[in-house]
Amino acid sequence: MAEADPHIAVEAVPTVDEPVDATRQRNWKRLALMVSVPLAMLVAGGFYWLSLQGQVSTDNAYVQQDKVSVSALVGGEIVDVFVGEGESVKAGDLLFRIDPEPYRLQIAQADAAIASAQANVTALANSADLSGADLSAAREDIAFAESNFRRKDELYKRGFLTRAEHDAAQHAVNQAREGLRQAEARQQAARAKLATGAAVPGENPQVATAMAQRAMAQLSLSRAEVRAPTAGRIAQADRLQRGQQVVQGLPVLTVVADGSSFVEANFKETDLNEMRVGQRAEVHFDAYPDLVLKGHVATIGAGTGSEFSVIPAQNATGNWVKVTQRVPVRIAIDEKSPRPLIAGISADVTVFTKNPRR
Repeated sequence: MAEADPHIAVEAVPTVDEPVDATRQRNWKRLALMVSVPLAMLVAGGFYWLSLQGQVSTDNAYVQQDKVSVSALVGGEIVDVFVGEGESVKAGDLLFRIDPEPYRLQIAQADAAIASAQANVTALANSADLSGADLSAAREDIAFAESNFRRKDELYKRGFLTRAEHDAAQHAVNQAREGLRQAEARQQAARAKLATGAAVPGENPQVATAMAQRAMAQLSLSRAEVRAPTAGRIAQADRLQRGQQVVQGLPVLTVVADGSSFVEANFKETDLNEMRVGQRAEVHFDAYPDLVLKGHVATIGAGTGSEFSVIPAQNATGNWVKVTQRVPVRIAIDEKSPRPLIAGISADVTVFTKNPRR
């Protein structure tokens, strides 16, 4: 064996030149090295485990921003475009304009309807039905017919008049009375046309209708200019082209609001035991490895991500397997980022659950 492995022979059997104490010392060093390396690894692992206590982390996190989908409240053809993809806008800036001519024509039609309604009101106010002329004529006809009937009735009773002439005189009286009733009915109808309702007191309904049509046309004309609802950057503006037909209510572009960045971190349900709203957090970004932003827990989701999915998971089957659920936690960013925070970029979030709240 000594010839096959000379090293073992040297260690096992000390030579005359090498003292026994040196051999023992070398063995002790080797034993100490074999023990110290695992012990150091154990201590380092213990310190690392202790450093993880009081905090929870996840890399299932993404930057989110408030986004406003901008659509036109009226339909038509885009004739002017004032912004492009990625441009910054302020609240109230003009984004694009829809062809206003159809709405100007509607205003002209409404003006004509107002004038026509006002002319009708004037004509009704000056008509004979309201002046009382027809009523006076009808009353005179009744007086004449009744006087004529009385004379003929006396002649009929004396035998100087035929039955037919007597009946004709009676019929004339009835006709005159009917004429008075018709004149009174026409007067009431004319007054009703000029009357005002409780909804628009003091205004003729026809005129009020025409004025409402004009106001609607004026509103549509003002809506032909579409302005930014908030300050931010333009996104998804591929449909914003001159000549493009806009459908009412269909989004044309998106404004990503300034200063609205936050992080939506999806933590495991097992990490929520010590998490509370207001606890301090740190956010790292995959896009900017050297950037670390401070934040805090703003809200803890009211349901898991699967609960609000389009097709929620159904776990009532016989082969059910328990899966750890993820709960969305909103992390508010407490400081201004020196780099642009792009919606959707990945992030790593650490929440310090044992540290005092911010």
